Amino acid sequence: MTTRWGITIPLEGVALPDQRAIIEGMPDLGYTDAWSAEANGTDAFTPLALASVWAPELRLGTAIVPVYTRGPATLAMSAATMAAAAPGRFCLGVGTSSNVIVERWNSIPFEEPYKKVRDTVRFLRSALTGEKVKAEYDTFGVQGFTLGAVPDQAPPLFVAALRQGMLKLAGREADGAIINWLSAEDVRTVAPYVRQYGEDKEIVARIFAIPDTDAETARGIGRWAISAYLNVPVYRAFHEWLGREELNPMWKAWEEGDRKGALAAIPDSVVDELIVHGPAEYCRERIRAYADNGVTTPVIAPIGTSGKDPAAVVRALAPRD
Repeated sequence: MTTRWGITIPLEGVALPDQRAIIEGMPDLGYTDAWSAEANGTDAFTPLALASVWAPELRLGTAIVPVYTRGPATLAMSAATMAAAAPGRFCLGVGTSSNVIVERWNSIPFEEPYKKVRDTVRFLRSALTGEKVKAEYDTFGVQGFTLGAVPDQAPPLFVAALRQGMLKLAGREADGAIINWLSAEDVRTVAPYVRQYGEDKEIVARIFAIPDTDAETARGIGRWAISAYLNVPVYRAFHEWLGREELNPMWKAWEEGDRKGALAAIPDSVVDELIVHGPAEYCRERIRAYADNGVTTPVIAPIGTSGKDPAAVVRALAPRD
């Protein structure tokens, strides 16, 4: 399977309308994909809609849309609209998100996450073909919904997955998996759970990168990102499953309310595993290592780019032959 090369949009540090020139130039730099994210910034669909016009050569994907924060019918309509705007070039990635985003920020119970994703994927498989859906799933019911604007080509469905259950679900019922917050070496652990259902299953990986930055500064940025994410229960459980015992002191300090201590307890080695940083050439080598270990689409997420030219960062991380 040919390795693609993606980047996360929108980019940090530049207003969304001002990103047009950068996104327009991505295909010429060798990028094949642009994938959005949705947490507390932009929504998942609007940046992709703009990119579909600005760079019609790019494949576009959501990584991810939470299955809790939109109703099933609304999610199907959003996906169908993007699929119509970018025929054959849109992929819908869905996932649980986290209890922080779902419960604390959206006041929605974070219940039965595995079943919720499974049921949503099954509903979308039917709904995006234009089929009338009247079904009672374990986590919701749909009574007589028919999509009014059916895309000519239903988008591939991806499941954001961390541990075994969701990885298997991605392989068994979706077209592939989206993985996140792991090292290149960790890919060897997670990929077989997806690929047991077909070697053609895609694996998209979101990879955090800080190019052309000295190690001390990059590790400082990386520690903040790691402490923000890997103390969230779903990510902690993921890294416990991966056997990353080096994070035990961070988790202990965090539980005790010692945020500064938690930050300081993150070893350099863990930052270096989870955050790609260093000279741009080295960053590209580390990103290729993800592909060598089973990722079909590395999706770079530049972080800590404040004060840097986003266009220069995009150029630095572009693939080289």
